[in-house]
Amino acid sequence: MDYRPLGRSGIEVSRVILGCGNFGGIGSAPELFGQGESDEEAAVIMDRAWELAITTFDTADAYGGGRSEAAIGRWLAARGVRPVLTTKTFNPMGPGEDSGLAPERIRRQLGSSLERLGVEHVDLYLTHAPDPETPLAETLEALDELVAEGRIGAYGGANVDGAVLREASGRYAWVQNSYSLLDRADEVEVLPLVEGHGLGYTPFSPLSGGWLAGRYRRGEAPPAGSRMTMRPEPYAHLDRKEVWRGLDELRRGAEARGVDMPTLAYAWLLSDPRVTAVVVGPRRPEHLEPAIRALELELDEAERTELAGLFS
Repeated sequence: MDYRPLGRSGIEVSRVILGCGNFGGIGSAPELFGQGESDEEAAVIMDRAWELAITTFDTADAYGGGRSEAAIGRWLAARGVRPVLTTKTFNPMGPGEDSGLAPERIRRQLGSSLERLGVEHVDLYLTHAPDPETPLAETLEALDELVAEGRIGAYGGANVDGAVLREASGRYAWVQNSYSLLDRADEVEVLPLVEGHGLGYTPFSPLSGGWLAGRYRRGEAPPAGSRMTMRPEPYAHLDRKEVWRGLDELRRGAEARGVDMPTLAYAWLLSDPRVTAVVVGPRRPEHLEPAIRALELELDEAERTELAGLFS
């Protein structure tokens, strides 16, 4: 495993981050709370991650309506270890509950997160999405206070665009957005700002809901339990001939290098010097293996450009 400092936070993270969004639910979708991995299945995944020296775990208060944080908390208590912890807030914890980044809500939600995790502070804290109802300056001031109090080590922004980053003026320590061979919108504004401000960058959805893992076949129904059966909306636009053609080429490129498709997709991200670490959300322990192998697969800039061109 490799490790890097996360932007200017002073906190070192493993280059593969365990995404825990499927523990007790599928992300923050209330209709899927209680689905995803059980506590027992989550514990097996966390055990394997720790064995692989993945020392950074990423969750959120609303993942599974609190079930993800609670599962991690029970695992921490049982194993007696302490990974670098990231959690987030913005989304409602359940139907009809409040959301947002008002200072009083941030404090309340952080308190509940610490209780579920069974810790006195979290190393890293993320705003899960921008809040149009709360001035950004108020949110950042509240987060600065929590850093000063020692309740969080550093904070960042998830699902943010260039306008938010410009307004934040470098106060976020890092950015966590969707980024992959099939989702490159951050290249326009966000990544140049990340580089210019010296921020960390930890992309999620590196396999675009399983598309870059070769999980789906043209003209065939998606496998049961896949993202395209549970939460297809973010990926439905990918079902077009140019993407299928690019996936065929990616498969051939992986075979030529003696690896599988997800390994090559992860390597494309990890070979970008702007990418601090990649958030991997496995459904089974073996799903972590391609990301680990990707750390050993070095791609030069010409190879990265060639792979990116498969989906242009």
